[in-house]
Amino acid sequence: MFDQLREVEARYEELGRKLADPAIVGNPARLRELSKEHSDLSTIVEVYRKLRKVSGDIDGNREIVANERDKDLVAMAQDELAGLESQKSALEDELRKLMIPKDPNDDKNVIIEIRSGTGGDEAALFAGELFRMYSRYAEQHGLKVEVMSASEGTAGGFKEVIAMIEGAGAYSALKFESGVHRV
Repeated sequence: MFDQLREVEARYEELGRKLADPAIVGNPARLRELSKEHSDLSTIVEVYRKLRKVSGDIDGNREIVANERDKDLVAMAQDELAGLESQKSALEDELRKLMIPKDPNDDKNVIIEIRSGTGGDEAALFAGELFRMYSRYAEQHGLKVEVMSASEGTAGGFKEVIAMIEGAGAYSALKFESGVHRV
């Protein structure tokens, strides 16, 4: 895993140099492509660098514990070691998740259609509640909800509502939401 992470970091640095190249800046399509790749790698590289720093701190504290004669300093180093070990474990878990290949559709927008079924006004009320639930969920995840068309029910809710959910990770957050929902 660490060999892959070094390669990712090298690619990240290479992309940073390319983004500063005037020839790339003059080509908007290439600039957009490289900027997106650079942005995608930035999270992985940031966590990897934190992991390297924490690993270095762990090595330093272990050296203090092994070689230092001052008992207070050794006690401080041992206390700090426990926290650093748990931090290292959390960073390694995060890196494993980040290294899983992404679905190419994860950052695409989503169109959601909600229609009331049989049941008249009660079904329209349920469709309204369902739409509010999805809207709140999207807003909590930093996504924008834009109603494209809506047909309101007589007692409230919606007979039909079609909305676009936009933002980074919209499809990723909602890709498993399909099918029929019934009361």
